[in-house]
Amino acid sequence: MPLTRYGWDPAFEALFENLLEERARGASRPDLVPGRVLSESRETYRLTTALGELAGEPSGRLRFSAAGPLDLPAVGDWVSVQPFPAEGLGIVHDVLPRRSALLRRAAGRRDEAQLLAANVDLLLVAAPLGGDLRARRVERFLALAHEAEVAPAVLLTKADLEPDPDAALSAARALAGPAPVLAVSARTGLGLPALARLLAPGATAALVGPSGAGKSTLVNALLGSERQATREIRQSDGRGRHATTRRELFVLPSGALLVDTPGLRELGLWDAGAALEATYEEVASAAASCRFRDCRHEGEPGCAVRAAVDAGAIDSSRLDAFAKLRREEEALAARRALGPARAERLRWKRIMGGSKGPVKLR
Repeated sequence: MPLTRYGWDPAFEALFENLLEERARGASRPDLVPGRVLSESRETYRLTTALGELAGEPSGRLRFSAAGPLDLPAVGDWVSVQPFPAEGLGIVHDVLPRRSALLRRAAGRRDEAQLLAANVDLLLVAAPLGGDLRARRVERFLALAHEAEVAPAVLLTKADLEPDPDAALSAARALAGPAPVLAVSARTGLGLPALARLLAPGATAALVGPSGAGKSTLVNALLGSERQATREIRQSDGRGRHATTRRELFVLPSGALLVDTPGLRELGLWDAGAALEATYEEVASAAASCRFRDCRHEGEPGCAVRAAVDAGAIDSSRLDAFAKLRREEEALAARRALGPARAERLRWKRIMGGSKGPVKLR
């Protein structure tokens, strides 16, 4: 199968040719071909190449020169591969520069970035209906898209379970700004033609959302076959359950590419920065009129944002969500500045010291 079906284009071709030229000037010059990572599990990969699919693993040089997990291949990456087609194997030597990278803070207390997918053009945020729309969660996923400079779209999944989908659409559009919002149902087919129009041939979309959002069922509907495992809705609370266990890239019959991802129980942003302003545009717009440039909108005189909240122009819950994400970003930046070891020492000294005030580190 030609690599163009997997998104290979002249820009990636030029990057690969540059890589070959650099290697030609060095001592290590294995025969290399381009490939794309279709799935990944514990540093083993399923790769597509012009020679067919190969089972891949990183070379020793790539593994040991990597400063961290972000330097290793992820689903969606284009890589250089030393193929051994007779054995169905390939050794990955290099990761080509990424056009985009969907990063989140790793789950738990680790201050590390986790790469969800690479070279994504569109982020599809799945938000299940049949209950209250989790607005704050949708906003976090939108911020993830803005952080990666990837266009977002919101999919209100399981729309057949929602008695008033129009109200849900209106609420979601208030959160999404200019991003498209679609109500979809894999069971009835509602919204699937409109979704298909968002998925351009040769472009890569990634589908993200919480566990039980119906992502795997939606992927199966787009593929036209039961490729992804699904689980029934729990009778106790009407919610779906976790089904997908790994990230995987599929080629849809339309020629579009889609990365399915496991459900995310938590989403900590890694480098939100300007993404917060893009996600909360009304806050950023009003902040330009604040008296003080460093106004935090917490009661300072001349705060245009608070004035807009008081006038009803900005929803107070949106401002609270913006402030919470900003505090998370600032705390993460402070821990990075300390370094992981010193940050952990500081955390434990504060725990052991109770409320006696700040602890000096020697």
